[in-house]
Amino acid sequence: MRIRTILAAASAALCAAALASAPASAATTAATTATVTATSGGPHGARASWPWNLVDRSPGLVRPKALTVDRSIGARRAAREVRLAQLLYTFWDTGDRKYLDAAVGPGFRDNTLPPGRPQGIEGPLFASKRFRAAVPDLTCELADVLVAGDRIIARLVFRGHFTGTFAGVAGKGQAVEFNAIDIQHAGHDKIIEDWHIEDNQTLLTQLGVTAS
Repeated sequence: MRIRTILAAASAALCAAALASAPASAATTAATTATVTATSGGPHGARASWPWNLVDRSPGLVRPKALTVDRSIGARRAAREVRLAQLLYTFWDTGDRKYLDAAVGPGFRDNTLPPGRPQGIEGPLFASKRFRAAVPDLTCELADVLVAGDRIIARLVFRGHFTGTFAGVAGKGQAVEFNAIDIQHAGHDKIIEDWHIEDNQTLLTQLGVTAS
């Protein structure tokens, strides 16, 4: 529930910022049409309507379970940013670098860089490799996506089994499941920077590792 609260607060803040920058004559219309939220539980026919028509259905790409999109940015830009989210989190779901390269620009910056992780695009590669050494069957569910302006907010659920090693501790096959929240800043065609927070306490408890 705490993760949901954070996401809801971020959504409200970004929508408020979008409305504040809108022309006064359009404020009333924007207030009623700026965002549309949908979940994947609806009938398949509903998927052809906004915002599900923005989702790239190419084989292999993860798809959001719930999607909230600011209509004021236009369909083309919205579709591009939804696809950037799909590409980035397919990288986290598979560990395949081609998805990261397609999503993240060469000057990418991590604004919440953990100690020991390299800056730039090498950071996610380092983190993915290290985590998959501990949890080889790691998956990343794109549980919620919110697109507003040039920001993409995602709630993620990571799952797998601790069959490798982490911080010198050997896994015993125990299940791993934890949440994360990301804020991505989308540039002209790729993600240029991000901020992120993970539920590391839950993860370390599941791994049986004491936080340093």
